[in-house]
Amino acid sequence: MGYYAYHLALREEDLQGVRLALIPGAPERCTKIAQAFGEWQELAFHREFRTVLAYNAVGKILVVSSGIGGSSLSILLEELARMGVQIFLRVGTCGAIQEHIEVGDLIVSEGAVRLDGVSEHYAPLAYPACSDYTLLWLLKKACNEMGCRYHLGITCSSATFYPGQERYDTFTGYVPRALRGSFAEWQKLGVLNYEMEIATLFTVARVFGLKAGALCGVLVNREREEAVPVERVEEVETILARVSAHAATLILKWLEEGNGVS
Repeated sequence: MGYYAYHLALREEDLQGVRLALIPGAPERCTKIAQAFGEWQELAFHREFRTVLAYNAVGKILVVSSGIGGSSLSILLEELARMGVQIFLRVGTCGAIQEHIEVGDLIVSEGAVRLDGVSEHYAPLAYPACSDYTLLWLLKKACNEMGCRYHLGITCSSATFYPGQERYDTFTGYVPRALRGSFAEWQKLGVLNYEMEIATLFTVARVFGLKAGALCGVLVNREREEAVPVERVEEVETILARVSAHAATLILKWLEEGNGVS
């Protein structure tokens, strides 16, 4: 018997040699992404981790939910890497902080500000959190081929949704002094968006010698409003599923050409 991943509730043989995993945060997004890719079957659903195997004429992928934040995502990375997964693509949602970015746009992250609180357990803060170049190029290609509006740039990954992203629409309305003004500072430095997982993904994957990329759909532009327009969520998730599924197909074709992680 191969390795058993306790948190994912999976055995190594369940993965059937799959090397690519797409990682949404929400379990309910797994089937939407898998359906956009091809046929699918659920392998496990334990805690926040829902694992779906999807396949089409090109090959097989995993779609595995990570839950919210870097802590659970790091568990997912540890366990999938031990079972042979080598390429990780984050498929998430985010809040934009630059005026020119619209709800429904996609953001391809080149790197991430490490406010995630998890990646420091793998490498010191001076170590960069950056995307794999090949995945960055293939994500751009997928966006272009699907005709989607997208932006390339730096993401800020925060350990918290409220104070870490300087949100005041909260129970107390209080943000600690060290975080006040951080929203404007990241804007001034050209950061595109806030989310909670990418810095962990990029850092850990680099430390492990694996490949990682990230694609996010914009649910709200916080320069204009704080509340997510609920009527747009399904639309954004559908665009995200279609583009990430196409990106997965491009990655599998790239692997077919004899390319690998090293």
